[in-house]
Amino acid sequence: MPKMKTKRSSAKRFKVTGSGKIVRHHAYHSHILTHKTTKQKRRLRKAVVADATVVKELKRCMPYA
Repeated sequence: MPKMKTKRSSAKRFKVTGSGKIVRHHAYHSHILTHKTTKQKRRLRKAVVADATVVKELKRCMPYA
C-alpha cells in the first residue's frame, strides 16, 4: 500500500503537541494592526488548541503528525 500524502496547507497551519493536541494560531494578526487595541494584538499572539469539532478532520489531513 502506498504512503498517504499529507495536506501541505494543513501541515503549515497546524502543529501537533507531544500529547497529541492540535494547535493553531489566531487570525487577524497580519495587517491593519493600527486599528486594533494593544490588548487585542497581545491576545492574538498566543497559539490555541484547535476546536474539538475539527480535530478528526485535521488528523485525516495530517496522517503522520
